[in-house]
Amino acid sequence: MNLGDDATRLAAEARPRVLIDRQLTDAGWSVQDSRSLNLFAAQGVARREATMATGHGRADYLLYVDQRVVGVIEAKPEGTPLSGVEWQSAMYAEGLPADVRLAAQTKDGRLPFAFEASGTETHFTNGFDPEPRARRIFNFPKAATLAKTLRRKGEEHPTWRGKVTAMPTLDTTPLRPAQIEAINAVEQSLREQRYDRSLVQMATGAGKTYAAVTLSYRLLKFGGFDRILFLVDRNNLAKQTMAEFENYRTPDDGRRFTELYNVNRLNRGPMQESTALAISTIQRVFKALRNEEVGESDDPELDGWVPDAPVTVAYNARPTPRRRAELVPAITSPQSASTMCEVRAMKRTMQARSRIAQTLVSGPLLTEAQLIRR
Repeated sequence: MNLGDDATRLAAEARPRVLIDRQLTDAGWSVQDSRSLNLFAAQGVARREATMATGHGRADYLLYVDQRVVGVIEAKPEGTPLSGVEWQSAMYAEGLPADVRLAAQTKDGRLPFAFEASGTETHFTNGFDPEPRARRIFNFPKAATLAKTLRRKGEEHPTWRGKVTAMPTLDTTPLRPAQIEAINAVEQSLREQRYDRSLVQMATGAGKTYAAVTLSYRLLKFGGFDRILFLVDRNNLAKQTMAEFENYRTPDDGRRFTELYNVNRLNRGPMQESTALAISTIQRVFKALRNEEVGESDDPELDGWVPDAPVTVAYNARPTPRRRAELVPAITSPQSASTMCEVRAMKRTMQARSRIAQTLVSGPLLTEAQLIRR
């Protein structure tokens, strides 16, 4: 037995746990040892080194929400392929000791939320998805986020990935053929979950903004989305986009979009809890995540800023009071860069986005649904 190798291995696994502890704490979890466990310390409690049933070893972390076990975290040394440890998380979920199982929220006999983490990378499997599989996420979700999913567990589709598979047929009456094709393609991409992002390209005058507003309405009302991030390439376009949402009348009861959902331009966090749709440039998203002041007026130095290298963004709970699914539709015109979210026609804007988005793309404002069919 090589004690030196064992010491190196233990040290390698201890380092990620320091980072994981910090990430859980930043997300509002109370991280505790088993010997001093207090399940009433917070809504979410992360219990370190929990002994499982015979033959199932120990769980690096058991997650409790409202005093009930709901998930497990498998910690691995940095650089370990996390896709290779998913089976361990599943084993722990099935191997709960009897006293813990009595106070556990389970799905088909397993804990519904399984995480694999190395401190620099985190994968998450949501057992309530139609086809559960591990997906890379930016940071651990808050306990309130998991609690919200658990409250919906009696529904046919508790998560947005399930809800988008059962959306009603699109009302095509007010739409042009190109708009119908674009919206249906996006929804098909969401149902199939084969891409993590896509692009819809429409000619000038084809009605890109109206198509995106219609899609946003359907995803908020039927698709299980709580919040949408609508990116524009210039701040003055944010004002025009806001006007589009204010003037849009829903096809079912004729009310305005803004009568049903709060639409806000992104300024310094924290964002209002009731915000359903946030409009911003990617540069302003970056500033808001860093809790830096973001004015409402046009600022070419801000909105035209192109970093020399990828920027660094850490998890920041302040601008994001609750979890939500985000839509970042990339709908562009080959002739014009004057409309819509995430316009890529301008080279400089594209450079800024690609450099900033390398670290923001999976961050708190850009987590789950960077979609649309390519």
